[in-house]
Parts: sequence; C-alpha cells; structure tokens
Amino acid sequence: MRPLQVYLDERDLKSLEAWARERGWTKSQAIRAAVRALARRPAEDPLLELSGDVDGLPADLSENFDRYLNETFVAESRAPYRARRRPRTAVRR
Repeated sequence: MRPLQVYLDERDLKSLEAWARERGWTKSQAIRAAVRALARRPAEDPLLELSGDVDGLPADLSENFDRYLNETFVAESRAPYRARRRPRTAVRR
C-alpha cells in the first residue's frame, strides 16, 4: 500500500467519520471501500449485468418501484392454524 493525502471540507469529513463509525471502520478503510465501489465497472456488478434483460418494463420503474410492486404483489392468505391432536397414550408408572 502507498499513502495518499486527501483534503476534505468539514462537511465531507464529518460525513466520512460518521459513515465509518457506523460500520466500525477506520476512515482509511471507508475511503478504500468507496474508491473500490466507484472504480468498479458495471460488468463487475452482477446486478448491473442484468440491466436491460427484461423488456417491457415501465420507464419510471426505478423511481416508482414500491408503487409498481404494491400494484402487482398479492399476498396469499395464510392457511388457518389447526393444532394436531395426538392420540392419548397410557402413562406407565
């Protein structure tokens, strides 16, 4: 590894410190993770590789995902709970 010096304004530094603290990371670990995430090409991200594989989706799907999900998802009602009756056995003493 090689050192790198970065100057951040107060707001960015506080955001970085809070983000790293939430994860239990050092600021250096957080910066390395961010650089790796930004440098990753879309082909390396399995979810982004699927982009464009489904035809006919609404153009605003990413903006209104919850609305479309609620319109199409129908939960099945749960089967009523029935306790099983166990046959009574004689108790040996």
